Amino acid sequence: MERILDISARALRLRITHGCLDLLEEGRSVQTPVPLAEVGAIVVSNPEATFSRALLAELAEHGVGTVVCNSRSMPVGMLLPLSHHSLQSERMQAQLELGKVKRKQLHAQVVKAKLLAQAALLEDVRGQDHGLGLLARRVASGDKGNNEARGARIYWRQLFGEPFTRDPEQGGRNALLNYGYAVLRAMVARAIAGVGLHPGLGLFHHNRYNPFCLADDLMEPYRPLVDRAVAGFSDDECWLGGEAKRRLLEPLVGRYRWQDEERGLLDWLHRLARSMAGVCLGERVNLDIPICRKAATHGDETD
Repeated sequence: MERILDISARALRLRITHGCLDLLEEGRSVQTPVPLAEVGAIVVSNPEATFSRALLAELAEHGVGTVVCNSRSMPVGMLLPLSHHSLQSERMQAQLELGKVKRKQLHAQVVKAKLLAQAALLEDVRGQDHGLGLLARRVASGDKGNNEARGARIYWRQLFGEPFTRDPEQGGRNALLNYGYAVLRAMVARAIAGVGLHPGLGLFHHNRYNPFCLADDLMEPYRPLVDRAVAGFSDDECWLGGEAKRRLLEPLVGRYRWQDEERGLLDWLHRLARSMAGVCLGERVNLDIPICRKAATHGDETD
């Protein structure tokens, strides 16, 4: 099982020892070193945590996404492998040549999957999907009917109540969502880089200042995993402390079932990324977007 390590509560020094990530405090290991093959991502928010260039290079070579946070513990930067696939140049060229019509078709597939995931969450926590399943069936190429935005207005109101507005600049539940989404984004970007694609060449998201447009596209159907965790917070718990981070990371390292198969979330994200590479190369028509509806087991690792 891959882990997400959150370095926040203690001023740890990170080092690599015999292919394992070692976390030290005052020169002593604080836990058994973790094999790099088991590390999915690292989130560093403690301002006194230390690590070397050599460590960052080793993490990148092993495909570990490293997320750095600001003074408010909010993720602001990410390090991903630059060449983690032997056919990267060929695949990026195919990605660049993907036509506008095909991008619109793929965007519609992502929007439909997102609406279905949101509908499933509302069914679980509110007893009905409030029409999101119907909106998903109406999604056409490019989402001309703007069903994604229509669904969002219903979704947030039904999930968190009328006063809530999704605003990344606000605190409370918004801050919790921001943190969870940032880690999810790193996991999706890692999967994309792992199949030789560029996370900045998006389907729908286009921003000259955003180096992770494709990650922002492909993570859409998985945002409800974070939303479900945030829905479990009471109003008094909506601040970004250590326990809150643990609860937000828990679903991202869980195992999920889809089509009679159970895997960790990162495995499902790699499956999606591989299908995206296949579409770019003309080997397939549609994305393979696993809808992770039922969690079987959960685990997490925080420090």
